[in-house]
Amino acid sequence: MSRGVLSAVALVVPDYDPAIRFFVDIMGFSLTEDIAVGAKRWVTVTPPGGGARLVLARAEGAAQRAAIGAQGAGRVFLFLTTDDLARDRKRMEAAGVVFEEPVRTEPYGRVCVWRDPFGNRWDLIQPAV
Repeated sequence: MSRGVLSAVALVVPDYDPAIRFFVDIMGFSLTEDIAVGAKRWVTVTPPGGGARLVLARAEGAAQRAAIGAQGAGRVFLFLTTDDLARDRKRMEAAGVVFEEPVRTEPYGRVCVWRDPFGNRWDLIQPAV
């Protein structure tokens, strides 16, 4: 491999359409692809500022359904960067997004943890300048 780029991360969700609605309508991601592949769909969404896409993967079977919201084993495993944490947190809270903590300051920036509707923990980070 001469050039490796992390282009996408799979996120196991209960179903495609509610996940699309959340990421597109609430979070402002772009629906990049929604392609029928037999009984499944290849669905990707891209954050407003670009970066790795999320592949919204509908859970198939008990093991995958059990992984919904637990892919990070209870830890934050998805990180969304913003240029204005206060603005985005206010907008997200108004849309019903649940934040677990107040904003805190770390050496790398201002950050707070939130959960998507499927139980995944995310950091919203405004990097230090």
